[in-house]
Amino acid sequence: MKANVYVEYAGKQVSEADMIKAAKALWTKSGKKISEIKSMRLYVKPEDSAVYVVINDDFNSIVLI
Repeated sequence: MKANVYVEYAGKQVSEADMIKAAKALWTKSGKKISEIKSMRLYVKPEDSAVYVVINDDFNSIVLI
């Protein structure tokens, strides 16, 4: 089974796939490789149009959605 997750708030819709893609882009922009990702947590805060990203428990960033 494949599930798709979407967050909708204030007339916007963002998919889980788009949030993961943006998080991976931040990771690679910092000079690291996708293959180095062991874990990823995304904390969605729609009222701030933000996704807080934690990768491998030591990389933190924010994606604006």
